Amino acid sequence: MKPTFTYATLADLPQIVAIYNQTIASRMVTADLTPVSVEQRRAWFDAFTPEKRPIWKIEFNHQIAGWVSLESFYGRPAYQHTVEISLYIDQKYRHHGLGQQTLSFVKSQLKSRQIETIVAFVFGHNAPSLGLFKKNGFEVWGHLPAVAELDGQRRDLDILGRRYS
Repeated sequence: MKPTFTYATLADLPQIVAIYNQTIASRMVTADLTPVSVEQRRAWFDAFTPEKRPIWKIEFNHQIAGWVSLESFYGRPAYQHTVEISLYIDQKYRHHGLGQQTLSFVKSQLKSRQIETIVAFVFGHNAPSLGLFKKNGFEVWGHLPAVAELDGQRRDLDILGRRYS
């Protein structure tokens, strides 16, 4: 069975936040150290628009299995054709190929949104995410050594990118 992708609505925000919060304890995915609330993520969610900067829920077997977003990069007009991607899969649905299928879906949506470049910020110790993005033609465009501190341990951040035009 293949996943479906639909625009996330405000009613989906609690599940989006819950999936995000699942990743915090692993210290591999996000720089947040404690769970975030739906209210804390409301303004972030409201900034997305289906036409230019979408957030999609990933549904599998009629359940929200994850979400993916394309967010404005750096907030300046010269970067209007560049987005930052965020991709989160519910722990119950990991290792089922949803990440790969999601990146393929996102690629199919870029032209209509005039997106030419995607960047992803991935911790250097997050081997699964680094592997997924590199498998899909992303390259390391930047390496920020020891910029994050997670439970007393310094961690690197890699900036991966891919041009689609």
